[in-house]
This record gives sequence, structure tokens and C-alpha cells, in this order.
Amino acid sequence: MKKKGQGVEYVRVADHYFSERGLRRYAGVWSLWALGVGAVISGDFFGWNFGLASGGFGGLLIATVIITVMYAGLCFSIAEMAAALPHTGGAYSFARSAMGPWGAYITGLAENMEYILTPAVIVVGIGGYLGAIFGTPPTAEPLWWLAAYAVFVGLNVAGVETTFRFTVLITALALGVLLVFWVTAIPHFDIELALNVEPEPGQSRWLPHGPAGILSALPFAIWFFLAIEQLPLAAEEAHAPARDLPRGLLYGLLTLVVAAFLTLFLNAGIAPGSQFLGSSAEPLFEGFKTIFGAGLGAKLLALVAVTGLVASFHSIIFAYGRQIFSLSRAGYFPRWLSRTHSRRRTPHIALLVGALLGYVVAYGIHALGPEHPVGAVLLNMAVFGAVIAYALQMLSYILLRIRLPDIERPYRSPLGVPGAVVALLIALVTLVALFVTDPIYQKVVIGAAVWYGLGLLWFAIYARSKLVLAPEETFALSAHDVRDDR
Repeated sequence: MKKKGQGVEYVRVADHYFSERGLRRYAGVWSLWALGVGAVISGDFFGWNFGLASGGFGGLLIATVIITVMYAGLCFSIAEMAAALPHTGGAYSFARSAMGPWGAYITGLAENMEYILTPAVIVVGIGGYLGAIFGTPPTAEPLWWLAAYAVFVGLNVAGVETTFRFTVLITALALGVLLVFWVTAIPHFDIELALNVEPEPGQSRWLPHGPAGILSALPFAIWFFLAIEQLPLAAEEAHAPARDLPRGLLYGLLTLVVAAFLTLFLNAGIAPGSQFLGSSAEPLFEGFKTIFGAGLGAKLLALVAVTGLVASFHSIIFAYGRQIFSLSRAGYFPRWLSRTHSRRRTPHIALLVGALLGYVVAYGIHALGPEHPVGAVLLNMAVFGAVIAYALQMLSYILLRIRLPDIERPYRSPLGVPGAVVALLIALVTLVALFVTDPIYQKVVIGAAVWYGLGLLWFAIYARSKLVLAPEETFALSAHDVRDDR
């Protein structure tokens, strides 16, 4: 059948199509909390610190406050939408009901870029930590990346029970490592070390690059929170998604806000300070060396600290697997990507293909040479996709409130439309910030924009005439049909 005015066409699929694409319910509220926190916790171990080079301590602190406001508006809005539309599609599902198939694909493609590239950022951090601990040369880092992908894609393929049990364990360990660091760092704290970035002429140590440094630091402040919004992707594997998704999301956000500010102050404010940490691939390890010395004890603690990176790596592999699964099940991506394992009921093909894409991008940037810092470059590319997805999700929220006011909403955001508008505006400002930072980052973000454009071309030429009535599509069509009948 063809949806009039939408420019898309749905095709009939075999009776066994959805039976080959089934997921298994397992997760409760604390499993969801662990999935959300685990997906983000690596941001306290690696990535945020590049913002010290961009904005100095003061610039990054102000940027973190701004981004915290954005995520508050974002998470409350997503909590409402996830409870009302509990489908694996997440952002794509919200946009499908609010803006039609084109809006769904534009949103889903941006989120897909975020979730493919974010594990690539994290695996670079894992390689940096392990290389520093075991003394391997930089040329060996791609081997660490390959090993990490192999292990954690394997865990995600093993089954949803294995995935969530490991997620709870590794997230708890990562938070334990951070707690040890925060407590032991307090006696070493010196605000002068946080402010030791050499200021430009006419600027202060608080804002060594001036107010523009705040703008440049926004993408790195996002790293304290990026991927908490993935929780709706677990909707079809949660026992009570309408009840537990909002709880898991908001408990997770509270945990991450506390962790972000403690890490920012206590890691930047002990030796070697912000100047050095601004380019470090293992900032927490540097802090542990200050606290415990550079001997075996610090290396063992740094090895334990890798748990934070592992927690996020593992959790976001889960996210891209479900996100690719959902979009391909509905025909936006090639449908063969959505097949699930006949016994384990996990999207094994999507998990493998996502890993391959992430590794190829990371290795390609690595091959360009040391003048292209792989972690920081990938981070900006991931944030590019993320802020587009955030802006579109907030637009979806506003439109759903207007166009579908009567759908059942088990949870309602206390911030409502104003909170979504604020989050939307901050996301757009951050998108602009990506194009006014270091010239190297400008080039790769433009590269990411080309990737995005090619994806849109795929949909325009081919996929829009091959869609399938997956649950997200069926709900969107029926909801609008009811509204039109009125």
C-alpha cells in the first residue's frame, strides 16, 4: 500500500518475517538504570578532558552547566515519549509518530551515526589506557580496539540476560572506581592546578580562551552525558517499559550529574592539572599516578579504571545493535540487518555490522597520522550526530504534544514544552559550535555531514519504496488515522 502525501510505499513481507526478528523481555528498572549509566560512565574516564584545552577549566565548567540543563529537558521529554511509545525504535519511533517517515529516517540516521561512532571513541580510550598500562607502542592500539570489539560484540550476541547482568556488574564497578578516585583526590585538590592553562593575551586563567572557549567546550561537556538517551531502545526487552523506562532514565541522569561535576573538579584540580589533561588519552590514570605514585599500584588501579570505558563500550554496542535492528526491521536500512539469532534472540547481524563500521572509521583516522587525534576527532563526529538527533527528538516531543494530545501518556514531563524548547536551542548552539572549533575538527564534522547526506540519498532513491509495517510504523499510522477521523 502507499501512504498518500508521505512519498513512501510499504511492501508485503512473508508471514515468518517478524518471527525471525523477535527480542526477549528481561530488564527491570535497575537493569535499565545500569544500561543508561553504563553507556555514559566512560565520559568520566576519557573524552571530557579535551574540553580543558578548548575552554580551560572555567569554560568547560560553564559549558557543563549549560549541557546539564539541556539533558534535563531532553531526558524528561524522552521519558514521556518512551512511556507513550514503548518501541525499540527510540528516537526514530518518536519522530515517526510526530513527523512521518522522512522525519523518522532523518532522526534515526543521526542517532545511528552517534551510536556507531561513540563506541569507536570509547575503544580508542580503552586502547590508550591499556597501552599506557602495558607499555605497548601507539602502533599496537588498533589491535587493542579489535580485541575489545570481538569480546564485547560476543557478549552482546550471547543473549539479553548476559548483556544486562554484565552491564549491572560493570557499571557498579565503574562507579566504585570513581568513588575511590573522588575520595582519595580530595586531599590533593588545588584550584590553581585546575586553572593552569596558559591564557591567551588579554584573557584570564578562568577563561583562557575567552567566552569563545565556552562554545568550543560544549561538545566535550556533552561527553559527561552522551548516550543516556539510548534507554528507549530497550523498550521491547523491558518487562514494564511504560513504568520502568522513565524511572531508569531519570535515576540515571541524577547519577551522571553528580559524577560529572565531581570528576571535573577533582581530576582537573590535582596534578598534573588542566594544561596537561587537555590532551591526555587517560586522564583518570594521570590522577591515580598523582595519588598513589607511578608504580604498580597506580597501574593496577588504572587497569580497574578501564571498567568505566568497558561499561560504556558494552552498553552502546547494545544500543547500536537495537537501533540498526529497528530501522532495518521497518525497511529504512537493508532488511537482512534485522534478523535475530534463532536461539539467543539477539540482533547478531546488526551488532557485527555496526562494529565493522566503527572500527573502519577509527582505523581510517588513525592512519592519517598523529596530527589527527583519533579520540577527539571521533568524539566530535559522534556529537555531530547526537545533537542533530537531540534537536529532532525535542521537535518530535513538541509536535506530539500538538498533533497527538490524546495518546496515553503514563508519564508526563514536569518541564513540558518549555523544557523541550530550551533543550532544542542548546542542541542547535552546540551544533554550531562544532563548526567553529579547531580546523581539524571542522574537516571531520564536514565528513560526517557527507556521510549523513549519502544516507539520505539512499532513502530517497531506494528505501522509501521498501518500508515494512513494523510496530513503530503501525502505531504511527493508526494514531494519525484516529486523529484524522476526529
